[in-house]
Amino acid sequence: METPLSPLDFARRARRLYADREAVVDGGRRFTYREFFERCDRWSAALQGLGVQPGDRVATIAPNTHSHLEAFYAVPQIGAVIVPINFRLTAADFAYILNHSGARIACVHADYLDAVDSIRAQVPGVEHFVALSGEKAGWTSYEALLAASTPEFTAAEISETDMIALNYTSGTTANPKGVMVSHRNTAFNIMGHLMHTHLTSADRYLWVLPMFHANGWTFVWTVTAVGGRHVCIPKADPRLIFEAIRKEGCTLLCAAPTVLIGMANAPEEVRRDVPRGVRVITAGAPPAAATIERMEGELGWEITHVYGLTEVSPIVTISESRPEHAQLSARERAVIKARQGVEYLANAEVRVVDDDGKEVAKDGASMGEIIIRGNAVMKGYYNDPAATAKAIRNGWFYSGDAAVVHPDGYIEIRDRWKDIIISGGENISSVEVEGVLLRHPAVQESAVVGLPHEKWGETPQAFIVLRPGATATPEELRLFCREHLAHFKVPHGFEFIAELPKTATGKIQKYVLRGGRANIVAQ
Repeated sequence: METPLSPLDFARRARRLYADREAVVDGGRRFTYREFFERCDRWSAALQGLGVQPGDRVATIAPNTHSHLEAFYAVPQIGAVIVPINFRLTAADFAYILNHSGARIACVHADYLDAVDSIRAQVPGVEHFVALSGEKAGWTSYEALLAASTPEFTAAEISETDMIALNYTSGTTANPKGVMVSHRNTAFNIMGHLMHTHLTSADRYLWVLPMFHANGWTFVWTVTAVGGRHVCIPKADPRLIFEAIRKEGCTLLCAAPTVLIGMANAPEEVRRDVPRGVRVITAGAPPAAATIERMEGELGWEITHVYGLTEVSPIVTISESRPEHAQLSARERAVIKARQGVEYLANAEVRVVDDDGKEVAKDGASMGEIIIRGNAVMKGYYNDPAATAKAIRNGWFYSGDAAVVHPDGYIEIRDRWKDIIISGGENISSVEVEGVLLRHPAVQESAVVGLPHEKWGETPQAFIVLRPGATATPEELRLFCREHLAHFKVPHGFEFIAELPKTATGKIQKYVLRGGRANIVAQ
């Protein structure tokens, strides 16, 4: 009598209970759940007509739109795997991911058709290019495919260990890694959200967090599970966010701390008449306590900090409020809320261990690495057994995040063992940026580290050793990087130094660069 754990089972229930409720708002378009699922079914049938089989990859490059949301149902219900790609990446990144994932279909929003056209010759495995919006020669119209299709499709037999999504994350290497996420992984994450964030059919969820980001932290499925309303906006602009909250009565949103900073600093005329009581879930980088205090104090909103990684589907801890916190000052509560918190129920077991694998003392000072095991942990990295073996050892996933545990059991990240830079909720590989800089003819050596930034949390700072007799300016290097990197990966500052600090074995001492240059103000 067992039923496979899958978001598709939550969708089955939603079809029966919420057919006449409004499901999606996207600009001028509004769909009930009946209309939304009919579109999903038509897309499933159309994909099967294009030859998509169970296990095939269907890639998407799109902002938060109704058509992007539809793919998270249409693709898995025929047993295929969705590959949501970060639209902020470069065309070369698109090519790498399309090839590495083995995607047969590329579904692309109008804003990115030209970028994908520029790399078509490099992705021979992609058999069909579908324009989710807009029109362009050589592209098949998504809406035309739906109009020509019927809602009759062949549902696949799903095992809960089947892959539902292949999510690419930069990690600490130059090439992004494909995280294999199963139906079971996402189902447990959804149930964790429902238990901890208390969503109901009365909620109107505002799509600020990109859907490509770890499947929108699984809220692409969570909101539907309770018959809530998805409200789509094209980008995380404070003006659009506040306007949507006022117009649609949005009650809940997810956002990286940098988005919260932008909202907190929006002009008064943008923030006017915003309702109180909006719930905000934040993650992607540790939020500043001051930001939490300001959002709650000035707007009357409720900020909840959660923690996770794409590899754990993606949320495993929450800084939950406790009755005793009510006795604290607003500032003291904000400090606690800025911590990563405690385990999600049923999702995973989370520990902080020292080099010997022993749990650190709960003293708020002893530092160790966060390790995770349980229902949320990925199947592994796609086509990368070496990286999988390095990340998952003795049954535990090693996060690479250094943290302490407070006496109340709340985990707090203090640093990262890895040199990954998290800027505005996006991962930046220092190795990748350094590799680009080394292609510049004037650069002999480079080192990139993350330095604190008021808006983005941290931003990359490059330290450059020039070749003898060569010259270069910061602006020249910035433009060079912009030609070869997604813009959010470009260093905000460039400093020329005579030599990089190194160990006796020649390894660059990045902690020296961070500590010695922490007073640099990012440009």
